[in-house]
Amino acid sequence: MDRFEAMSFFVTVVDLGTFSAAARKLGTPLPTVSRKIAELEHHLNARLLVRSTRKLTLTETGEAYLSACRTIINQVGDAERNASGEYSTPRGEMVVTAPIVFGRLHLLPVISDFLAAFPEIHIKLILSDLNLHLIDQRIDIALRIGHLPDSSLVATPVGTVCRVICGSPAYFAGAGRPKKPEDLADHACVSFEALASGATWTFASTRGQRPDRQVGIRPCLSVNTAEAAIDAAIAGVGVTHVLSYQAAHAVEQGSLTLVLRDFEPEPMPVSVVRVGQQKQPIKIRRFIEFCVPRLRKALTVDKDRLRIGMEAHAAQI
Repeated sequence: MDRFEAMSFFVTVVDLGTFSAAARKLGTPLPTVSRKIAELEHHLNARLLVRSTRKLTLTETGEAYLSACRTIINQVGDAERNASGEYSTPRGEMVVTAPIVFGRLHLLPVISDFLAAFPEIHIKLILSDLNLHLIDQRIDIALRIGHLPDSSLVATPVGTVCRVICGSPAYFAGAGRPKKPEDLADHACVSFEALASGATWTFASTRGQRPDRQVGIRPCLSVNTAEAAIDAAIAGVGVTHVLSYQAAHAVEQGSLTLVLRDFEPEPMPVSVVRVGQQKQPIKIRRFIEFCVPRLRKALTVDKDRLRIGMEAHAAQI
């Protein structure tokens, strides 16, 4: 039995949740995958997985063995990359993840320029509003919005974003502008579920003071993407609650205007995050060096767009 191959099969089965999904990813017949795991369990004289008709569950032994397998596979990968020159020449594959809208607006253009400068690097970009686990899902670089918990991850700050309340000028002309968060009870609201927790929006008592407070709203429309929330607000459906970079272009163009600015909660940091290991492949170091200044500039441009848009709106009042 090829134990390293069996370990790789085991990790893939656990990551994908089913033998059939693992077989498809590995390009291996399903009976072969099942046989490899059975041989591994026989070799170890231990049950690693509990199989049912609906899902696979790791045993206690399986959980410990899975962690060891990931360590071994990563160490072998590092050795191969070192031997192939990946630590001295920027080449090979990188996996990068970012929030959906931020990735599309700001990170994707940076990646396009980076790939033109480093043609021997291949990037897999995963856009998701979930905070994917870097080690478990073998992700090299992550873009994170928000305060980071203490961990072994290394973070490089690139700027800040804030939560903003916005609506179309036409909507506010008809419904009036809210003067305080509680006034939102009298307004049509568009809830972006990935940012706002249910029908509750976060505000500061006054600018720069704490604690933050939660204000309940009654959404006339709930959506699951920032683009949909912004489009609905531009169309005059109601007021929405999004992140500043998501609304910056529409505010600059005059399609949206910001309200309740004195009640915005503390800005949230934006960071480029990587696993903290002693020796980083040069491709990761080059990517961080390349993207950090460009992302800092992009976030500065977003703030300028908000300022220009609000100044233009104030001049029209």
